[in-house]
Amino acid sequence: MKIRFSKKWISWLALIVLVVLLKMASVSPAFIEKYYSNGLYPLMGASLRYLFGWIPFSFGDLLYSFVIIFLIYKLVRIIKTMRAGGFNRKYLKLIFRKLLFFALLAYVIFYSLWGLNYSRAGIARQMGLAEAAYTVSDVDTLVQLLHGKLNAHAVSFTAASRDSFKTKRSVFFNASLLYKIAATRFPFLVYKGYSVKPSLFSYLGNYAGFQGYYNPFTGEAQVNTTIPKSVEPFVVSHEIAHQLGYAKESEANFVGFLACRLHPSINFKYSVYFDMYHYAIRELAIGDSVSAHRYDSTLHSQVKKDMKEYVAFYKKYRNPVEPYIDRFYGYFLKANNQPKGRASYNEVVGWLIAYYKKYGKGVI
Repeated sequence: MKIRFSKKWISWLALIVLVVLLKMASVSPAFIEKYYSNGLYPLMGASLRYLFGWIPFSFGDLLYSFVIIFLIYKLVRIIKTMRAGGFNRKYLKLIFRKLLFFALLAYVIFYSLWGLNYSRAGIARQMGLAEAAYTVSDVDTLVQLLHGKLNAHAVSFTAASRDSFKTKRSVFFNASLLYKIAATRFPFLVYKGYSVKPSLFSYLGNYAGFQGYYNPFTGEAQVNTTIPKSVEPFVVSHEIAHQLGYAKESEANFVGFLACRLHPSINFKYSVYFDMYHYAIRELAIGDSVSAHRYDSTLHSQVKKDMKEYVAFYKKYRNPVEPYIDRFYGYFLKANNQPKGRASYNEVVGWLIAYYKKYGKGVI
């Protein structure tokens, strides 16, 4: 007796097998680090960047727009079918099967092209750093180091320097040097195929609360170019870190720090210390609010001005929908080996402490 399988069932079987294989691979960080993050992914990532990087706008954003329009179209058709009385159990099962197939397909493509990097051994293995518990005193030392660097760079961050980064072209051109310079110090940060672009959803993104994002389907890094200039250079560095396969937000922050502090531009130096200070002082405030207030009160006047601008910028775009988007994104991070959700960004504090403890305070 011959058993015949239709193309539909073969497609389902192939998807399920791929999902299982991806899940099995993800439980071994050593395997992912060796064969995917330092094997297959760099080839795929660079290929996507070369393929789409030359396009002057975000092809990935157009792709997302098309998917959203398509889903809205399908939803309208379902509603029309319901009103026409054609919504029965058979139709419901059909919709469910299609949604499930689409979800499985998206899962396979996402984790094959980039998502497995969430399970890599990452920066800990590459730099010999260990994620360990730290004390309030450790955080205080870090804040003191960042505070000193931030104030020193604020003095050099003149009006002329700020004006030189007013255009997107200036920011992105200087960003193209970031990892070329960083790779001379850290060979594992070699970056091929520059592909960083302004997000087509920048203004909309202000209401959603994002500064940048990586598109794993096209290899493009998108940056919200409407955000304050004090943070924009570091955001670019953070998104390129994602392109290099550092999927976890804390690691992308740390890799961005390694790159920015080596850049000759004062804009990048100021931006990274502005951002890192923000994470560290928030951590210190939890354990020692008095010291945190003391550090804040002795910041350079320009830093205080930039912080006020930063807070005012995001306060202007607060809306009832943002908390739900924030919560959904938090669930996404937790589902991808970042149990602290949105607070995972702040875990860069642990990496910075481990870094200066191993290599000396001068590396900060």
